[in-house]
Amino acid sequence: MSVSGERFHLSKEELAKRIDHTALRPTTTVEEIDRLCDEAMRFGLWSVCVGPYFVKHASGRLTGSRVKTCVVIGFPLGFADAGVKLAEARVAMDHGADELDMVMNVSAFKSRDYGTVANEIGKVADLCQANRKLLKVIIECCYLTKDEKVRAARDAETSGADFVKTSTGFGPTGATVEDVKLLKSVLSARTGVKAAGGISTLAKAIEMINAGADRIGSSSGAKIMEEWGTNPPPRTISVGRDTTL
Repeated sequence: MSVSGERFHLSKEELAKRIDHTALRPTTTVEEIDRLCDEAMRFGLWSVCVGPYFVKHASGRLTGSRVKTCVVIGFPLGFADAGVKLAEARVAMDHGADELDMVMNVSAFKSRDYGTVANEIGKVADLCQANRKLLKVIIECCYLTKDEKVRAARDAETSGADFVKTSTGFGPTGATVEDVKLLKSVLSARTGVKAAGGISTLAKAIEMINAGADRIGSSSGAKIMEEWGTNPPPRTISVGRDTTL
């Protein structure tokens, strides 16, 4: 299975617009969130991605900028009931969240309880659409077989997800080129792919984009942009969309 697409030029500005600058460690402090927000504004990154406790603070810090506030929902295990995730999403929106990265209920999925998974995604997706927010669904590829990844991605899309995200970054492995290519090949053009987990260098970020990632989640967003400044690649990088498996 493959998807062949156009080649395009990735500028520094375009790279910045693909990065969700992330701080999700359990020991994260408000000072780190301030630094995260300031770096995102300085480099023109797309968003900061934070835990629910920090949403209101981050949103306030980013007031007047173009940087979005992204929050994780049901993080990191996805066990919570759909009603709990829905309530968490509502509170996050009330506190200023623009985008939600929700962990799929992997246990329900592995138990073949696909209806429960579709129901929770659909409810949160409906809430996001009603409030003009964006929903990314984390399917946690490291725990799924290839066939399960395909089904999870397609079910997430059918249920209303705007993006399918590879990983929480808390599993045994993060994003892989193979997973990004696979997700890109089975999703329609209207649904994006977010690669996250272990992307800490410019080379790795470009590798993921080359595989088809539309968004990059990384706690090293500022470092990646600084790498471009200190060791720049050619003025623009030709990035392909070949997702041959």
